[in-house]
Amino acid sequence: MGLSRQIQIKSLESTSSGMAQFYTPQSSNETMLVKVDAGTADDLFVHHFQTDQLLVVSGQLVLVVLQNRQYQYIPLNQDSPQVVTIPPGVPHGAVNLSSDPCLVVNAVIRHGTPHERDYRPLKTPFPYDMQKIRTIMEQPLEQVAGG
Repeated sequence: MGLSRQIQIKSLESTSSGMAQFYTPQSSNETMLVKVDAGTADDLFVHHFQTDQLLVVSGQLVLVVLQNRQYQYIPLNQDSPQVVTIPPGVPHGAVNLSSDPCLVVNAVIRHGTPHERDYRPLKTPFPYDMQKIRTIMEQPLEQVAGG
């Protein structure tokens, strides 16, 4: 069975115990903590033998995914815990137009040895729609979480 080339977005379920909230764990081969600086727009990246599972733990950003020659803009923030799963071969980047840095946990699943070009930026085929990204980041959290 081949790997899906579609991204998946799922809200994390949680349980409470005392003052702690426990969220659904993500299986992975390794875990990275990634800082996305304030006021930045990343280039696109693509991984050949790696699935990313991204969860914002502090701050906010808009994940940009290129599929079918179109950008999909996915808002992620610390107040609405969601994991975005990005399979190998899907170009993606992050934009953080806020005044605060954003911390992202990436629970990486390896499907082979990393490719030499996995962490090299790709030239974007066309510019990001920065006005759309600004609008997304300015929406109240209830609207962002709902769609």
